[in-house]
Amino acid sequence: MISLENSRLLSKIATNDGHGENTPYFEGWKAYDRDPFHLTKNPTGVIQMGLAENQLCFDLIEDWIRKNPIASICTAEGVKNFKDVAIFQDYHGFSEFRKAIAKFMSKVRGGRVTFDPDRIVMGGGATGANELVMFCLADPGDAFLVPSPCYPGFVRDLGWRTGAHIVPVHCDSSNNFQVTKQALESAYEKAKNDKINVKGLLITNPSNPLGTTLDRETLKNLVSFVNDKNIHLVCDEIYAATAFDFPSYVSVSEVIEEVENCDKDLIHIVYSLSKDMGLPGFRVGIVYSYNDAVVSCGRKMSSFGLVSSQTQHLLAAMLNDDVFVSNFLSESSKRLKNRHDYFTKGLEEVGINCLKNNAGLFFWMDLRRLLKEQTFDGEMALWRVIVNEAKLNVSPGSSFQCSEPGWFRVCFANMDQETVDVALERIRSFVGKEVKQTVPPTPKAKRNWRNNGNLRLSFNSRRHEQEGFISAPHMMSPHSPMPQSPLVRART
Repeated sequence: MISLENSRLLSKIATNDGHGENTPYFEGWKAYDRDPFHLTKNPTGVIQMGLAENQLCFDLIEDWIRKNPIASICTAEGVKNFKDVAIFQDYHGFSEFRKAIAKFMSKVRGGRVTFDPDRIVMGGGATGANELVMFCLADPGDAFLVPSPCYPGFVRDLGWRTGAHIVPVHCDSSNNFQVTKQALESAYEKAKNDKINVKGLLITNPSNPLGTTLDRETLKNLVSFVNDKNIHLVCDEIYAATAFDFPSYVSVSEVIEEVENCDKDLIHIVYSLSKDMGLPGFRVGIVYSYNDAVVSCGRKMSSFGLVSSQTQHLLAAMLNDDVFVSNFLSESSKRLKNRHDYFTKGLEEVGINCLKNNAGLFFWMDLRRLLKEQTFDGEMALWRVIVNEAKLNVSPGSSFQCSEPGWFRVCFANMDQETVDVALERIRSFVGKEVKQTVPPTPKAKRNWRNNGNLRLSFNSRRHEQEGFISAPHMMSPHSPMPQSPLVRART
């Protein structure tokens, strides 16, 4: 926490709550930081299921690195390139790197569209890329429509330093959380009535947290909507290569050619290698804009978040290896599907359903029937039990601006198979134990919880009281937890 004296000495941007670190979403992260699970060293610790990270194909990348030592300037084979890589580079980035990224983006989209390397602007990961595009498109006080549920970190990425705002477009389970024209129009008109200047619409495709993809017709409708309103469309496509099942992934770059009189100056794509290749530590963020002015302005602003030249050098060689890229994308898709199916089928065995999805590193778990009351307070009460008793850090739907209580995002690609099995066993035990507590035996007849569709969990509220808890969670990012300000008193 920042003292009152320091808050007077520091800037308002630095000391405000725009980063979102002091929000309830971090409770699970603090619990994990204090008591991290390890299969042998700490088998009773908290399992991290709130981290959307792809760790299923590191063996393929490591194998490529061993076979291509010349790609690294830190090897005997590659050190001859050290000077050329280490000296000052301009904001455009290495030509070989931009060409490799453009080629990879096309490959991920099935080769159905090509990308111009000269339109690629670098940023420090997707976080930096999203902020960069906001700096280019919005002034302080302007707003972007964002369909919910949506990534918690957008409040930080889009608005903390830029001063831009988010206007949620509420979607619900009645149509599997699909965004509709009616919902868009309603949110847009409400913003106008509230004197909010809407500069654009931001979508994630595939969706975080739903793990679903937008179909071609929906994308066409979104493009038509922004064209009609003369506002921008920013498409966050950082999970593009995580599609593992039907229907196949469709990018906005494909449909803009099919929309009559489409103003391409309004279309911008944010991309990254953090999810598709599992390289968040490399901080590779990309803005691809069809607007020449945005490319020019973004390139100047990218000086605050460039990708290191060493990273560019290595990845240019890797992504230009067509055989490796084809095998990696194919194998990653297979492994993601296998892990997703294994996990969700395990949940089905104890009566837990999830939203049907075909992409992403997570699924959207439906625990509405387990809520004591159908409110967000009820959701948070259940979440505390899951984190503190079952020792599983899953993410509550309210953190994603979900309009319905009882949904949780569960990440499945950031752990090994043994940890998955432990997590499933904890869920089975948790569900059986808690439901059994809600159905005490009676002298008249035995009751089977599996056949009772109206069961609700009951909690001892005193056991789960947390000091400093904020009952209405908002968006934040899990990527930079601060151990000095824990929100959870995890049991060790």
